[in-house]
Amino acid sequence: MPGQSELPDVAAVLAAVLQRVPPEQAPLVIAIAERMAADRYRGWAAEYPDRSKAAGFLDCAQREEEIARRVESLFAGAEATQAQIRAASPDLDDINAGLFAGRPLAQQLEIQAGGERLGAATWRALAAKSESTDARETYLECALLEEASADFLESLLSACLPPLAKGD
Repeated sequence: MPGQSELPDVAAVLAAVLQRVPPEQAPLVIAIAERMAADRYRGWAAEYPDRSKAAGFLDCAQREEEIARRVESLFAGAEATQAQIRAASPDLDDINAGLFAGRPLAQQLEIQAGGERLGAATWRALAAKSESTDARETYLECALLEEASADFLESLLSACLPPLAKGD
């Protein structure tokens, strides 16, 4: 089992999950992950030792929800399809939680920042493949939202984190 100092390969985890669905459903799977990330951001906002940063986490949560909404709006019956995806993969919550469980906050933020950068790259790749102008524009807008959250997290990581956040 890898040591806690070794960060998980989020890209490999995402790729394994995406292999479970037809390629055209991949954006809806990622939208599910965006909502999970929004929940995680809200949790960090409630617990982060530096209360002045809580608003930044809440902004990230709103961006994640906005990404999910925008992507879901591109698909007729998105809610039903996502329910089918979740039913076929009941372990999605456990996979998500496993990326962060037992890690100090600084590592969790580093994992999430990497996930945001991966998300931006993924949305750009989907935009490049899309034949729909609406989808292309939506995915490119989602990439920018992902980058804004990554920028926030990276700013926290580059600043002096409170000792409690470092897991000391």
